[in-house]
Amino acid sequence: MDALDKKLNDVFTGYVVRKDLVKLVKGNAAVPSYVLEYLLGQNCATDDEGQIEVGVERVRSILAKHYVQRAEAGAIRSDIKQIGQKRIIDKVSVTLNEKRDAYEASFENLGVSKVLVSSDTVKKNRRLLVSGVWCIADLSYEANEARDESPYVLNSLKPIQMSRFDFEGFVTRRSQFSEDEWIDILIRSIGLDPNQLGRRAKLFQLTRLVTYCERNYNLVELGPKGTGKSHVFSEFSPHGILISGGEVTPAKLFVNNSTGKIGLVGYWDCVAFDEFAGKNKKPKADIVDIMKNYMANKSFSRGIEQVTAEASMVFVGNTSHDVSYMINKTDLLEDLPPVYHDPAFIDRLHAYIPGWEMDIIRGDMFCSDFGFIVDYLAEALRAMRPMDYSGEVDRFFELSSSISTRDRDGVVKTCAGLMKILFPGRNETAEEAAEIVEFALELRKRVKDTLIRIDETFERVDFAYRPKGGGAWKQVATLEELDYPATYHSLDKVPWEGDGGKAPMTDGFEAAVQADERVAEETVDKPAVSAEAEAAPPAQSQPKPAVRKPGAGHIALRENQRGVSYEKLFGAYLEGAHNVEIIDPYVRTFHQCRNVMELLEVVVRHCKFDVTSVKVHLVTAPDEYPDSKQEEYLEQIRESMSPLGLDFTWKIDRSGALHARHLKIDRKWDILLDRGLDIWQRFDSGNAFSIENRLPEMRRVKAFELTYMKVSE
Repeated sequence: MDALDKKLNDVFTGYVVRKDLVKLVKGNAAVPSYVLEYLLGQNCATDDEGQIEVGVERVRSILAKHYVQRAEAGAIRSDIKQIGQKRIIDKVSVTLNEKRDAYEASFENLGVSKVLVSSDTVKKNRRLLVSGVWCIADLSYEANEARDESPYVLNSLKPIQMSRFDFEGFVTRRSQFSEDEWIDILIRSIGLDPNQLGRRAKLFQLTRLVTYCERNYNLVELGPKGTGKSHVFSEFSPHGILISGGEVTPAKLFVNNSTGKIGLVGYWDCVAFDEFAGKNKKPKADIVDIMKNYMANKSFSRGIEQVTAEASMVFVGNTSHDVSYMINKTDLLEDLPPVYHDPAFIDRLHAYIPGWEMDIIRGDMFCSDFGFIVDYLAEALRAMRPMDYSGEVDRFFELSSSISTRDRDGVVKTCAGLMKILFPGRNETAEEAAEIVEFALELRKRVKDTLIRIDETFERVDFAYRPKGGGAWKQVATLEELDYPATYHSLDKVPWEGDGGKAPMTDGFEAAVQADERVAEETVDKPAVSAEAEAAPPAQSQPKPAVRKPGAGHIALRENQRGVSYEKLFGAYLEGAHNVEIIDPYVRTFHQCRNVMELLEVVVRHCKFDVTSVKVHLVTAPDEYPDSKQEEYLEQIRESMSPLGLDFTWKIDRSGALHARHLKIDRKWDILLDRGLDIWQRFDSGNAFSIENRLPEMRRVKAFELTYMKVSE
């Protein structure tokens, strides 16, 4: 148990559970995780190992005694008849029998139907009328001779979910955690190990949860298979439903005009369509029209009346090509069925999660630490659905006036949802809010850029924001825009203004350099401008070619960007250098020592060995593991560099006080390394034929910043 586990148990006592316990008790039970965690939460909500073991055995016993396996349904029905009464766990649905003027329940695994249900039970649990709900039920048997009546009697029925939720207590407890701690707790609660995910990947995971806490939120996520796109919508909450195959009738989804019965959107907080993508799928046009109207107006027609609903809509599916192909040949939504590859439908999407940025789910990505019982978190999200957090954006920032109403709605709804999840007490700082606003702008911009690529009637707008009350506008770009600068806008049907109608062509590293140069330019006195000119964000124009020239400054790189190498970052500063000092406490493992070797390759390319030897000294901290090969790796680096005239030395600082990271060059430059040299995300370093091995620019980076400081002339 780590420090966060202990703190979580102390603050949210009784509402947390160890996440690996689900695998221990699931066995052959084909039930959602929230059902198992509901039972675990009642029996294992503690950090005491002894009590956990007892609780796990109790849950196993409950499942063995009460969960209905289809293959054993006949034996269980016989037990109910012989014993007289039995408690079962099964998926229950209810229908109204107009002829009998009564509600009748069907038990999916037990294979029993037409069991009478009281009107009070149905009133309390209206979703029983629409789709199956997992319940704990007590059934008894009373023989009768009536053909249309079931001999089974429902004595009690309890949906597997919390009966009440204390929102104020939830907010008070949340205030005891930092933002980073809270994000990690939420990721653990989903079932993933936050240590295996970057900041950006965590935000993508949390964006999926927005559908549960924000009304009428429309989300799309397309990406490769196996990235866990549908997990949150099938296993996480009793308030959401996943439609497999992505196809459903208007009567099932919206309303049955012959009976007047409201469909899924009237009863569920979130309706998700799995396997939604596929060009060969041909849904009927009528459901597409109803869907577009509902996504735009939150309503649909039932006869002559309009019916409103609050369900969020989620569309997840697989891509048939990689992102490079889509950028160069088609568009990012090319895999939607033809009737949905429609600008009117796409424009109603509030956000697009780029599934190609998500890692394929591996065994080591699952969490074995403590997290919220998912039912508790699901109730927290549901409690916030009626709350309005849209004002949190305007409290700190001003969005560009050029964005359309739908663009703004998408950005604001994403921001509001993430604010609810991360800051339910509305106590975020301007810096914390800026991260969310920028992230939301990017998710909506991905939608808008697709529209501009397929429909010439849309107008190009500036996805930009600035602090409330004035200040510099910050333009937001999608990561694909930074990774593929030459082709990202090449197929756009909407021309660019200025620069001969050409799109900007800037890769991620160049964008960071130019941002630094713009900041430098803004420090120079400029003529006064009108209020109108001040209020407008700068139009995007063709940027100047950028190379990191030696000079003081600051650059920031976003997580998952490409186009970065040590050569680009440090090459110009190392030109002709003779004394280099690397201070980084985390040069311990193989890949971290390999990073040092790659930096030394840059040193070799730029230093002059004809005058004197070049000295490179490393100061790092010791590896904590007893079988560490840290010094062995560093010695191999020294031996490799020695024949070239490069004198590589190192010092292991065991004081425990080494924290800051620097690259110092000839007492002229002090480069502050935000993350040290460890800027790359995991890649297949053992594969000699991997392009990431040969070209550092093809690797994804972690989010990091560099500050270049001039020490002397």
